Amino acid sequence: MIHVTPSSVPAREAPSMPLDFSLDSEPLLSRSAPDRAAALRQDRAALVEGWVSALVVRIDPRGRFATSVAPDGRRRIQFEPAFDLAEEPLHHAVFLGRAGDGRHLWALTVEELVGDADVLDLRACGADLAEGDASLAAEAVALVGWHRETVRARAPEHHPRREHAGWAGADPFHGDLEYPRTDPAVICLVHDGWRRVLLARQPIWPERMFSLVAGFVEAGESLEGCVRREVAEEVGVVVDHVRYLGSQPWPFPRSLMVGFHAIGDPDAPVILEDEEISDARWFDVEEVRAAFRGEGDLRVPGPVSIAHGMLRSWVAAVDADDAMSTDWRL
Repeated sequence: MIHVTPSSVPAREAPSMPLDFSLDSEPLLSRSAPDRAAALRQDRAALVEGWVSALVVRIDPRGRFATSVAPDGRRRIQFEPAFDLAEEPLHHAVFLGRAGDGRHLWALTVEELVGDADVLDLRACGADLAEGDASLAAEAVALVGWHRETVRARAPEHHPRREHAGWAGADPFHGDLEYPRTDPAVICLVHDGWRRVLLARQPIWPERMFSLVAGFVEAGESLEGCVRREVAEEVGVVVDHVRYLGSQPWPFPRSLMVGFHAIGDPDAPVILEDEEISDARWFDVEEVRAAFRGEGDLRVPGPVSIAHGMLRSWVAAVDADDAMSTDWRL
């Protein structure tokens, strides 16, 4: 059990009501989601017809895909014509939906990506992808990853038979269908109701990197209950005023991050009970502002993570509260 002394910050008069806020923008991987065209998944004739002009993205076992930089400077997923691969949908391809121009989009799992394109995963390039490509990549990586997991350590005769254009797997013996699984996890911005935020770090992260407390939802547990349990387990802080902020797919390998903010007591001792957490401390809003500018000792998650947007929205709420307080005094 490790006790961490709260950081010292100048005492200032707190607002009469705890700070409340919402996300200032939709999480990056949730924006401009593609038309999944779910009705087409069981329409074999329509899928065969659409395959002639369809596009395919290849995904490797590490969730990486080929990318290129478009003339506008944004990075794009590199697709290839489906018809160059086969005359009709491949049995191991998965249907992602329709592009804005109506063309069908598919993903294909491969063992290795070859060629001159930049091969990246969502962590590396998600923040640079053009509008809509990030959420499309999240869908493709999650779905392809699920199929890889369903056949891991199984003999070929035990592999599920793909159905619904890759959105279901049929048991080879009794035919029951299994659908892609998503594991919900909470991520919580714990603050003191105003200018301080509690951040934690894992030992495997880059030096000086801190983020928000997060953890998976357990069986029979509510999201709010998970927030309270995870914060208490990981940093020993009791929180209340748990409020929902937003959500983001996180296909590493198949999670859904559900964001909340909650209020904790910065004078209570921080107790690290979980070996996953190597350090946790309270930071003043000025330290977080400096981190966004690339200054100071603190490093925070990049824009591809919902944690980035949650922290940015909290800073904006503090700024707005400060401005309103200044206007009132004037």
